[in-house]
Amino acid sequence: MNPETIQTIGQLEDLLSEPTPGVIETCGRLEGDVVVLGVAGKMGPTLARMIKRGSEAAGVERRVIGVSRFSSGDMEGRLQTCGIETIRCDLLEEDQVAKLPDAPNVVYMPAMKFGATGAESLTWAMNAHLPSIACRRYRDSRIVAFSTGNVYGLTSIDGGGSVETDKPDPVGEYAMSCLGRERMFEHFSRTLDIPVAIIRLNYACEPRYGVLVDIARKVWNGESIDVSMGFFNIIWQGDANAMTIQAFDQASNPPWFINITGPERLSIRDTALAFGRLMERDVKLSGEENATALLSDSSQALKLFGRPRVEVDTLMNWIGDWVRRGGENLGKPTKFESRDGKF
Repeated sequence: MNPETIQTIGQLEDLLSEPTPGVIETCGRLEGDVVVLGVAGKMGPTLARMIKRGSEAAGVERRVIGVSRFSSGDMEGRLQTCGIETIRCDLLEEDQVAKLPDAPNVVYMPAMKFGATGAESLTWAMNAHLPSIACRRYRDSRIVAFSTGNVYGLTSIDGGGSVETDKPDPVGEYAMSCLGRERMFEHFSRTLDIPVAIIRLNYACEPRYGVLVDIARKVWNGESIDVSMGFFNIIWQGDANAMTIQAFDQASNPPWFINITGPERLSIRDTALAFGRLMERDVKLSGEENATALLSDSSQALKLFGRPRVEVDTLMNWIGDWVRRGGENLGKPTKFESRDGKF
């Protein structure tokens, strides 16, 4: 049963890391430890904790090891408190990666999006070169790797969204570098016989960040909202975590691809107006909807993993209340308005 509101960070992170029955079953089947590369990002901490909680619920004792530079904040200590082992490592340094512990299961999360414009060489190093380092180090492991729906490019708003078999058509260097990441995983999967599952996520959301948060904050602050992108997909981050963990069961050579997002095509205009009603604020809109948008079809994920536990209306209520009360924000806007691929 979902609560009416989320009052604290602790309550939020408990919800985000609560394992589903499917996660518990997967954690029961997996053999050996799990390494989460790039654990300190937006999703990594609660995903690692869900693996730990799912393993405990399945009666399986395993190490869950989070790897990151841990360059700021208290994230390392918070993970350790939850039973996650931590290792500090610059993943671009091959000699450091070589010293990481073996594990038969790897979640690959490192990426660069925000600030990619103006730092194109680092973006390509992070998104397209680093996978080769990780694949060679973990050539004997099963890997679930994060990608993005941005690799598809814009699609007609009259269709159901991009599907996994669509030919990628990335717009901008960020999206192109993400396609490069996928190609590296595909290459090393084929040449080193690594089972890989690639997660095309679009977009995960919780009260501290995400498209819904960006729209809600603009409404609350009286800022104009650009509707030119027109439509978008989102999914509760806890559901994205659960689907990602269950993707271990599908990893293969060549890689298996899956779109992870919610089933709805949401209107930016309608969402902004709904937040205006929830928060009793006037809504300022600008621009006009285009005939294309960044949209993904999640039918395959829904068939395999079921519908998200948190519906859009519930998530909007949580976020509206959170923003109204001045809850924590991660300060990482999604830049959902971008149609030129610049982030």
